[in-house]
Amino acid sequence: MGAGTELLSIGAFARASRLSPKALRLYAELGLLTPARVDPVTGYRFYALDQLDRARLVAWLRRVGLPLARIRHVCALEPAEAAREIRAFWAAVEADTAARRDLAAFLVDHLTRKDPAMPATSQPLKIRYAALSDPGLVRASNQDTVHAGSRLLAVADGYGSQGAPASAAAVEALRRLETDGVPAGDLLNVLADAVDRAREAVRGVAFPGEAGTTLTALLWTGAQLALVHIGDSRVHLLRDGELFQITHDHTLVQSMVDEGRLSPAEAASHPQRSLLVRALGEGADGTPDMRLHDARRGDRYLLCSDGLSTVVPVSDVQRVLAEVTDPERAVCELVALANGSGGPDNVSCVVADVVAA
Repeated sequence: MGAGTELLSIGAFARASRLSPKALRLYAELGLLTPARVDPVTGYRFYALDQLDRARLVAWLRRVGLPLARIRHVCALEPAEAAREIRAFWAAVEADTAARRDLAAFLVDHLTRKDPAMPATSQPLKIRYAALSDPGLVRASNQDTVHAGSRLLAVADGYGSQGAPASAAAVEALRRLETDGVPAGDLLNVLADAVDRAREAVRGVAFPGEAGTTLTALLWTGAQLALVHIGDSRVHLLRDGELFQITHDHTLVQSMVDEGRLSPAEAASHPQRSLLVRALGEGADGTPDMRLHDARRGDRYLLCSDGLSTVVPVSDVQRVLAEVTDPERAVCELVALANGSGGPDNVSCVVADVVAA
């Protein structure tokens, strides 16, 4: 450091950097912001003017919420790399916030509705449904399991050496929702208990670490559909001619898209696009997404395994759902599209229409 370099006392540097002296002492101990000079007799700390940019960056990163260890990493990067790291952190924050927002909305609706099992509208509604599962043209067996009933719609996509028993066990654990009543105000606990049963059922049939399954289901409550989702099977809603994906894939590649590290186009052809970050299986994160969807007459729901979504363009899926009015024909045409694109995986579909009772 040159003899003419101006030094600031810790108090003056704190005011200039918008950091407290206490924070500066902490950052010095962590190696984030080392003083330019420490008086050997008094221990008083001094900082150089050219340290202000780093200090202000640390202050802003703390306001964003970055952990101190990650701030140290970001500060060591080149500006472009640091920007990517901040973007990735914030994408993860937004994903977590979105998940908690959905749960908060679920809880608000759950707590304010006197009886979730009773229709919220004067017009009685029901669902008309069909399901189909096919091994595809490449796989020797079918590890998917589907279910469609008057109250429960479900798709499970098994993987590993015991994938078929795992998916079957998960869906079977949910089947009692077809006949069990949903006590007033208890929908959230009913769904959580069902997921717990499914998790235990999968553990009971799969060797540890060798198999597991996704699980995506909709429970009809009379005027609402309660969603439970773990993995990369999907639910789409066709409403007023527009198609919406109402689930979020729990895959490594999707998390990279969320973080801005991959574009959706790059994700579609990524070699690890099927690597799950959430599933039902030993050692896997089986935390479900749960939401409530108010049903309208004329809505059409599609549940499908990734054997459809990875090979059939969304535009073709939308065309079939919009043009083929009969659910039986619709699931047949969707499976035919997947097989017409090579059928590289098992493919399963459930189509359900909300109609007047």
